[in-house]
Amino acid sequence: MEETALVQRAYTAVVEHFVKTGRAPHYTELAGILGVQPDEARRVQHKAAESSIACWFVRDTDYVESWAPFSNVPTHHRVTIKGEQKWYGQ
Repeated sequence: MEETALVQRAYTAVVEHFVKTGRAPHYTELAGILGVQPDEARRVQHKAAESSIACWFVRDTDYVESWAPFSNVPTHHRVTIKGEQKWYGQ
């Protein structure tokens, strides 16, 4: 698969996982979603974050901290959709 397309798929997969579950996927989960090896998923997840605005990882880790417009750690900005409140905003 072309690199740019895989990076875009990774970005979209992280957003979709947030919407569905309220949290970011670990890169090993992302590997299953994308159908690639975990090391490749980790690499493209970092590339997707680097190519985007307001996406970053917990310092010195591979754990997503924030992926616009969501936060993977609790914030004062709770997001409610149709009465369901399982997301945090940046």
